[in-house]
Amino acid sequence: MTSLSAADHDPSSTPGEDDGDAPVQEARRWRANGWTAQVIKNEDDDGWAVSMTQHGQSEPALVGPWTMGRDKKNPKPLDTSAFSTLVKTASEVLRRHEQQLQAQLHREIEVEAGPAGQRMRVTLDITPDEDNPRAELRAYDEAGDEQGHARVSPGFRLTRASAIAWIDSGYARPR
Repeated sequence: MTSLSAADHDPSSTPGEDDGDAPVQEARRWRANGWTAQVIKNEDDDGWAVSMTQHGQSEPALVGPWTMGRDKKNPKPLDTSAFSTLVKTASEVLRRHEQQLQAQLHREIEVEAGPAGQRMRVTLDITPDEDNPRAELRAYDEAGDEQGHARVSPGFRLTRASAIAWIDSGYARPR
């Protein structure tokens, strides 16, 4: 992993700048479209790295190797094309991270259950909170109408068996 100091990736750390959102197009630093790219010395080896930080964030969304220039000593300068590619890549990293977080916090399963063996959709939504984490279990019929609701532990495992058992219990709070 690339070692960085706070000044290396903090978009507001350049001395003498008044406007943190003003466009910058320098060889080792570009800022535009809500992003800052900063080419930095890779402290782990002789190479260079680039960090991409979204404005308003303290940590970079992306840190990766950066190409050496022709002299094999200094980094290749940033340009419009490289910056656009970096913005696209960093945005994709953030999007995937959000999708992964959403997948961890929301689960959904369809089962056939109840006295009529009707098709039901059961959801588990987890609300992470340091002081009061919680989770909500809900059941919906084929028309999308909520049939049952229970507050459960954030560690509750939603499986076909647990969903069917909950529905068959008349939506009693699972233990």
